[in-house]
Amino acid sequence: MAMATSPHSLLLQNPHPTFLKNPKLPFTALPMISTRLPSTTISIKCAAATTPLQDLRPNNPPEPQDRVFNFAAGPANLPENVLKKAQSELYNWRGSGMSVMEMSHRGKEFSSIIQKAESDLRTLLTIPPEYSVLFLQGGATTQFAAIPLNLCRPDDKVDYLVTGSWGDKAAKEAQKYCKPQVIWSGKPEKYTKIPAFDELEQSGDAKYLHICANETIHGVEFKAYPAPKSGLLIADMSSNFCSKPVDVSRFGIIYAGAQKNVGPSGVTIVIIRKDLIGNAQGVTPVMLDYKIHDQNNSLYNTPPCFGIYMCGLVFEDLLEQGGLVGIEKKNKNKAELLYNAIDGSSGFYRCPVEESVRSLMNVPFTLEKSELEAEFIKEAAKEKMVQLKGHRSVGGMRASIYNAMPLAGVEKLVAFMKDFQAKHA
Repeated sequence: MAMATSPHSLLLQNPHPTFLKNPKLPFTALPMISTRLPSTTISIKCAAATTPLQDLRPNNPPEPQDRVFNFAAGPANLPENVLKKAQSELYNWRGSGMSVMEMSHRGKEFSSIIQKAESDLRTLLTIPPEYSVLFLQGGATTQFAAIPLNLCRPDDKVDYLVTGSWGDKAAKEAQKYCKPQVIWSGKPEKYTKIPAFDELEQSGDAKYLHICANETIHGVEFKAYPAPKSGLLIADMSSNFCSKPVDVSRFGIIYAGAQKNVGPSGVTIVIIRKDLIGNAQGVTPVMLDYKIHDQNNSLYNTPPCFGIYMCGLVFEDLLEQGGLVGIEKKNKNKAELLYNAIDGSSGFYRCPVEESVRSLMNVPFTLEKSELEAEFIKEAAKEKMVQLKGHRSVGGMRASIYNAMPLAGVEKLVAFMKDFQAKHA
């Protein structure tokens, strides 16, 4: 029973003994109060009534050591300095009096954000002026339909080189809008290799050749790119976008979901040669028509404003690190460290991917004793290394080590792997 004594305090009769020992405990954390306890009366002050809301925010935000090493395939970790920059600007973006999340996408503030993001991306990838850069929505998966709708007539042939699950999904989606032909598939060998390009039997009249530059699930990455026999080369670069320099001029279209290497989920980036714009099939939905988005500078409707802003901060950060040549070197060092640990484990760990096409971004591996895999993931999580479970379609483990994964994260994982092996070999 409680009796009010002032606007900001309460008197409790029969409080729980646990509360008497530690009156700072939250009241909701206490067990049910027994009516058989001896009668005792104490006073509680109501902090909510006397303390301004802003004072309840934590004074000491978590330091970097409180964060985990996140090996997720996407959404993935972002650079800590980018997160802190976004945090500092969240409430009031650069004196504008509002958050980026509150801005009109047609206002001068957001116009400056999206224009700088495009400019920095053009600098990073040395994108030629004859290419447009579009910031879209719907994920890279939406582009599986948008590309044939914009480039083909229903009877046009197109070639797909399928090196993993995402290339397979792209080819299947294209069947609705044109005549795709899978000229090679790694499925019989569980997507562990890429064929020699001179072995490919390309169609002589294909409008384009489609590849997935890095297969996130299976960890297979193109180290060089095939030349299409006819038509264009198109690449889904979602999981290795901005991880290394790329000769954009070799491609008709490069597209990528942002949530692996360059931002949060919700942004899809399309880099397209301008002469390919404006030929969409009549049935193409307006939101999939490249011409609409190009004419409106990616602002036909409300874009994913905050996601674009975050991508812009990442592009800025990559430039400050010296560009993609240096980023690629860092990524190679991290991947080499992890693959060496796998290959040097005497078979305790195994990577199924052919060595020449192993991904620098996504490293799948299994344990010789598969019954230990669940324990491996559980124990790694205790050491603040998370999201190491392999894709549900493949199993095993997968460490995604994108640009923002620091070397210290890979070093810690390798040390854990060696210790785990010593305990269970």
